Amino acid sequence: MTTPRPTLAVTMGDPAGIGPEIAVKALLDGGVREVSRPFVIGDLRVLRQAAKFCGLAPRFHVASGPADLADAAAVIDVMDLDLVDPARLAIGQVQALGGEAAFACVRRSAELAMAREVAAVVTGPINKESLRAAGVPHIGHTEMYAELTGARQEMTMFSILDLRIFFLTRHVSLAEACRLITRERVLAGIERSLKALRQLGYASPHLAVAGLNPHAGDGGLFGREELDEIAPAVAEAKARGHRVSGPLAADSVFHLARLGRFDAVLSLYHDQGHIAAKMMDFERTVSVTLGLPILRTSVDHGTAFDVAGTGKASAVSLIEAIRVAARYAAQGIRLADEPAAQPA
Repeated sequence: MTTPRPTLAVTMGDPAGIGPEIAVKALLDGGVREVSRPFVIGDLRVLRQAAKFCGLAPRFHVASGPADLADAAAVIDVMDLDLVDPARLAIGQVQALGGEAAFACVRRSAELAMAREVAAVVTGPINKESLRAAGVPHIGHTEMYAELTGARQEMTMFSILDLRIFFLTRHVSLAEACRLITRERVLAGIERSLKALRQLGYASPHLAVAGLNPHAGDGGLFGREELDEIAPAVAEAKARGHRVSGPLAADSVFHLARLGRFDAVLSLYHDQGHIAAKMMDFERTVSVTLGLPILRTSVDHGTAFDVAGTGKASAVSLIEAIRVAARYAAQGIRLADEPAAQPA
């Protein structure tokens, strides 16, 4: 079953960053309300302050839960967790208070999503240093949601224009990412990427696998990872009947995919895919987490401490993340390993 305007929980992110400001702007966007019933999980005092930073004067409605939304134009529904005294908050700075508040919002959103009280979660930006200062034992959103939901095989996908980018590795050093590129891991990444594409409606998806070394190794001249690990994984995937190409030089594969040669690209490490996506359209790159028992999308940018408190931050990325979550939820797409549950 599907619903035309799914209920979405939007986390405010780190209160010292731009998250509260873009949350206020996004929830006042008419296009967002046309496709969803969104509310912010956060702190009412921080959101009121953020609205002032932006020169806005919306009406706030404190909702006890997703069933208690005002769901009205020019009104921002807030689940107020009473987390932060703005007088103690240093805008634009790393601090434990910011990490604590950000994690509390994530935890509450996971609880609501697991209880199927919301159709999806959309996350605002967090700061890894603030999380560490708060003693949060997770480096990022994906790791937090995996722990909170019991997921064990999560994977990141970027939705950018009409292209999808999958990530074989994420938040590890480049040296560690290279060590993790094994035949078994690449093959598993190919299988998971293709499964997600089919869930998204691609009947016969064509996936490109990026190379690791310059010129995809040039036949072993610049490293053997392509010969020993990546190419054998691609060959095995083809033997299983999949449409897979690669390894292809990373300096051209994303451009070729953008031209329509491929439906998606499997990026081997964090910056390889991030740089390509953000060069295509920084503001409209949306991060989607695969393999969770809940649907979660996110902005693909940080807390922007340098502009926090000025009201200048663009809400385009968050608006796009909400729209993607609403579209997937309305279509019953969860990108999970288990069957989809009825959305809220």
